[in-house]
Amino acid sequence: MTSQPDVPVFTDAPPASDTSCVYIVDDDEAIRDALVWLLQSRDVPARAFASAEEFLTLWSPDTAGCLLLDIRMDGMSGLALFDRLRDAGNRMPVIFLTGHGDVPIAVASLKKGAHDFVEKPFNDNELVDRIIEALRLDASSRSQNSARQDAAARLASLSPRERQVMDKIIEGKLNKIIADELAISMRTVEMHRAHVFEKMGVKNSVELARMLALLG
Repeated sequence: MTSQPDVPVFTDAPPASDTSCVYIVDDDEAIRDALVWLLQSRDVPARAFASAEEFLTLWSPDTAGCLLLDIRMDGMSGLALFDRLRDAGNRMPVIFLTGHGDVPIAVASLKKGAHDFVEKPFNDNELVDRIIEALRLDASSRSQNSARQDAAARLASLSPRERQVMDKIIEGKLNKIIADELAISMRTVEMHRAHVFEKMGVKNSVELARMLALLG
């Protein structure tokens, strides 16, 4: 880690929720303090933990942000913590801090879902840029997940008949064709179409298709 001049002011940190944060887990106090200082100098919220066990007392699957994790620590290792969090449903991007001899291990962790790794000694600006990228990825992922949950809830609110009409709308069929195929009146189709759009929170069939695409 290079030395830093007086704290500069940057404004390139991503917009984040009040709970979004960089969580630093490293058993070296000097590194923890330096990383917190570095991130705060770039207006990036950060919290430091001396052990994996200490971090686990805070973590939940809804914890938002990015995890900056040392591979080798006393007690539970960074790799062991990563495996435990992955198995428990962690969605935060994880960036490993590695020594030269740990690079093959770090590369293997990428195949298991880690976001990135940074080799010590690292360039301060490059590290922060990678962290900011991870924070943006986390925010985007959570936004998409929230949109999917909203779409699923709206879809579940439709009646069976509304679902039938919706499916035919997505197929691009006109009201008259839908009425003939379902053996109902045009007026009834129009009523169900209006209810589908209202319940799904869309204005037209294009927006409806986009929303359903979120659900696969």
